[in-house]
Amino acid sequence: MPPTEPVRAGRQPRLSRDAILDRALALADTEGVDAVSVRRLAREFGVTPMALYWHFESKEALLHALGDRLLGGIDLTVDQRLPWSEQLRALIVSLIAVLRAHPSAAVLIGSLPDTASENALRAIEIALDILRRAGFSPEEATHVTRQIVRTTTSMVIAELDVASAPGASGGDSGAKAAFLRSLPPARFPRVIEAADPLSASDEPETSDALVIELIVAGIEVTAARRRSP
Repeated sequence: MPPTEPVRAGRQPRLSRDAILDRALALADTEGVDAVSVRRLAREFGVTPMALYWHFESKEALLHALGDRLLGGIDLTVDQRLPWSEQLRALIVSLIAVLRAHPSAAVLIGSLPDTASENALRAIEIALDILRRAGFSPEEATHVTRQIVRTTTSMVIAELDVASAPGASGGDSGAKAAFLRSLPPARFPRVIEAADPLSASDEPETSDALVIELIVAGIEVTAARRRSP
C-alpha cells in the first residue's frame, strides 16, 4: 500500500484527540500498526511529540484508543424477538464487518485488554448476556467470548498475511489444479476431487459465512449439552 500523505503546511487540522486518531488510523491501515508512533504523528502534524502527549500518555494508550474507536463501530443492538443463537450471530457478523473495514482492525482489537476500553466492555457485556441466557456459566461465557474474538481476529489477520505474500495475486490456479489432479488417485482421492476449490482463493463472503456458521453451531451444540441431564 502507498504511504499516507503527510499533513501539509497551511491546512493542518486542529490538534485534537479525534484528529490524532483519524491520522493514526489512516497510517495504521496503509503502513501497518508498527508505523504508528508519537514521533511520526507529531512530525506529520508539524508539532513536537509533547503536544501529542497532552492527549495520549504513550503509544500504547494511543493504540488502545484506536482499538476502542473501532469497537465502537460494532452494532450492539439485540433483537429480543430472535433466538439467542441468532442474536449472537448478528453480533459476530458486525464484529467481522468492523475487522474487514480496516486492515489494522484485527491487530488493534485483538490486542486490546478487556478493561482498557469502554466500547470493549459494552460489547463484552452484550456477548456475556447472550451466552448466559443460553445456559453458560459466567466462566464458560467468558471463555466462549474470548474464543469468538480470537477466532475472528486470527482469521482476518491470516487472510491479510496471505493476500500480502509475494505472488499471492499472481498464482496460476489452473496449473495448481492440474498438479493436484495428477496426484495418485489411490493416495489422494479427496484432494483430487477438491482440486479446483483448493487451487482457488477464498472469497471473503463465503469464508466468513462458513466460519460464522461453525462458531455459532459449535456454541449451540455445547449449550445443548450443558442443558442435558
